[in-house]
Amino acid sequence: MGVARSGEATTGREPGARRGRRDQLLEVAAGLFATKGYAETTMRDIADATGILAGSIYHHFSSKEAMLDEFLRGFLVDLHERFSAAERKNADPQETLSELIRISFSCIHDSPHAVAVYQNESANLKRQEAFAYVGDYGARSEQIWLRVLTAGQEAGVVRPDLDVKVAYLFIRDAVWSAVHWYRPGGQLSLETVADQYLDLLYGGLF
Repeated sequence: MGVARSGEATTGREPGARRGRRDQLLEVAAGLFATKGYAETTMRDIADATGILAGSIYHHFSSKEAMLDEFLRGFLVDLHERFSAAERKNADPQETLSELIRISFSCIHDSPHAVAVYQNESANLKRQEAFAYVGDYGARSEQIWLRVLTAGQEAGVVRPDLDVKVAYLFIRDAVWSAVHWYRPGGQLSLETVADQYLDLLYGGLF
């Protein structure tokens, strides 16, 4: 059996210990990228946090860029697929909007580091050729939200005087900024946070 080259994705046949180390490195790297910043994090930082020699990382990944690409691309692909699936159900626009919002909160719960990295780094990353897909997936996901909001206006459930792009930006930033304060296992459950947000969105504060 051949050995995967540095930076390549692993296969299901790869020895469990190697896959476990690779997953551990990705998890640690994602946490450091999210809290310290991608540019400020070094391969030595990742190695020290994992408890291995810095050179050992290169048995699993060719570079820091390869590590970022692997977990960020996976996150964006999965997010877009979930948004697309919600839209394809052709449900009532308000139900679809609610599902898009719940999907977003579930990502904050399940993948907080990926969400934080995307929020913090996307403006710089999408200007780099290797990460051009970051801007592409962002634009494709935005179009889903805009279509749903427009369908809501046509159905009479979203105010017709609102600019759907502005409405989308308010909703997007309010939801994704929760990654900075929401903590899995904290006082508020994921469902409670999503429910309260939707109550505010549809019912107002007063």
